[in-house]
Amino acid sequence: MKTLKIEELSKNFGSTEVLRKINLEIDEGNFLVLLGPSGCGKSTLLNIIAGLETINEGNVYIDDYNVSKVEPKDRNIAMVFQSYALYPSMNVRENMIFGLKQAKVSKEKIEEQLEKVSKFLQVDALLERKPSQLSGGQRQRVAIGRALVREPRIFLFDEPLSNLDAKLRVEMRREIKKLHQQLKTTVVYVTHDQTEAMSLGTKIAIMNHGVIQQNESPENIYNKPSNTFVADFIGSPSMNLIKGNLKQSSDRILFTAEGANFDIPINSYDFDDTSQLNNKEIYFGIRPEHIYFKKSNENDFEVNLKADLSEYIGHEQIITFNLANQELLAKFSSTIKIELNKETKLYFDLTQVSMFDANSQERI
Repeated sequence: MKTLKIEELSKNFGSTEVLRKINLEIDEGNFLVLLGPSGCGKSTLLNIIAGLETINEGNVYIDDYNVSKVEPKDRNIAMVFQSYALYPSMNVRENMIFGLKQAKVSKEKIEEQLEKVSKFLQVDALLERKPSQLSGGQRQRVAIGRALVREPRIFLFDEPLSNLDAKLRVEMRREIKKLHQQLKTTVVYVTHDQTEAMSLGTKIAIMNHGVIQQNESPENIYNKPSNTFVADFIGSPSMNLIKGNLKQSSDRILFTAEGANFDIPINSYDFDDTSQLNNKEIYFGIRPEHIYFKKSNENDFEVNLKADLSEYIGHEQIITFNLANQELLAKFSSTIKIELNKETKLYFDLTQVSMFDANSQERI
């Protein structure tokens, strides 16, 4: 069953087009992450689902019911904000049950829900405290608890971890993951943090300039990005995009980087269409983690490149190599010794590459 469906949705602020023909479907129990850079329209889309923003065109359906003109309180959704949005004058108990009291739920049901959720989130010992007496992580648990007690059809999270420090952010991310696994609720989650998106989402919709660039599983987005924007946005460091040309003969397809004096055979690549590849200008995409120091597979491509820069980051190092005056980043264990300004033998895993049309920047 589609818990949430968005059809041909557009939104303008004055003459500025913020969302353009958005189409999305979310199955019951899925965890959809809206991911993208600041200003891409992801928070506006979340606010539209919540009913906090109006629509210029299109429709929003919850359980096949058109809620496009329905008030937020009647949509059976709950939202967790970046700023927690707790009432400072109320204690934790009052904050958590506020929505239920507004909905005129019976006292017995309110107490039952409060006890169940506060124990589940381990805030049952904090019920008499005010928000000012809580840590950032505790406040976030209370904000999540306030959403949980209402048992909504859809949970909306608007960058809920961005105010926490790095260590606590990782801990809370794991808590949200556990929460979703146990409750099997439908979640729409906004973030600009790709690690958060990859670790939490069952589906990720990557947005840019008000358009969904790709909406698939984290595995597909990582392994088969649909265009150069997605390829560049996902991964740390992001995918190497080497400009060059394809050469096609009867039984061979080769890639030559601009200015390079060697060809890379890519016969095993699954092209959408092999009819017009000869002399096609493309970007050859390979992730830094798919460049090896030792040969791993029989078809790995061997190349000698000079290392220009080394970045040590603890358990691993990022090395920048020069490939015919184009930067190529590789990621290795920090125990491997790479000498700068000397040629190093590298191996490209050709089973993990992506090809993009240089003009359209779409996957080919």
